[in-house]
Amino acid sequence: MSYVDDLLDAYRRFVSLPWQQNLAGPQRVWMAVYPPRHERRLRLHLPAFKAATNEHAHPWALIDITTSFERWMADHAYRDTYFDEPELLTTALPGFFVHLVDDVRRQLTAHAEPDGVVALLGAGTLFGLGDSVKVSALLNAVNDVIAGRLLVFFPGEHEGSSYRLLDARDGWNYLAIPITPNGSGR
Repeated sequence: MSYVDDLLDAYRRFVSLPWQQNLAGPQRVWMAVYPPRHERRLRLHLPAFKAATNEHAHPWALIDITTSFERWMADHAYRDTYFDEPELLTTALPGFFVHLVDDVRRQLTAHAEPDGVVALLGAGTLFGLGDSVKVSALLNAVNDVIAGRLLVFFPGEHEGSSYRLLDARDGWNYLAIPITPNGSGR
């Protein structure tokens, strides 16, 4: 079996467990951690993650932020200026982050079911957008509107409570529950 098949099996076991309802937002986040080289295979298996969720009577919704930056840039009034002078883009990235947070919050609110799983796909696309656009900041900005569980597909590494996106040098500590094929998780 592949890494993604093993991750799916671990998720299937995880989603079948009884859920505690009185958790803080950060504790409602599940991180499905996988090596970045498995991104395409994981995307191919998304219907199986949905089926595993539904199999245990939990609703499923998907938030895909993969093309969020591109869509935001396409609608930006100064996009041509940013293409001509890319160094100016750093001043606009905080605006993109606000847009992203608003979009994810809106979608989480639309799927606010206490027994539901909302999956977040495309976290890796935030890598390299600068200090104002990070997965950790996004999760901190939306965790208060997570009704059920937020399943973050996380291409990177996990050790202890530290997560490293796309094997970056530095990581961050987060209260999320890791899901990996080797059975880690709390």
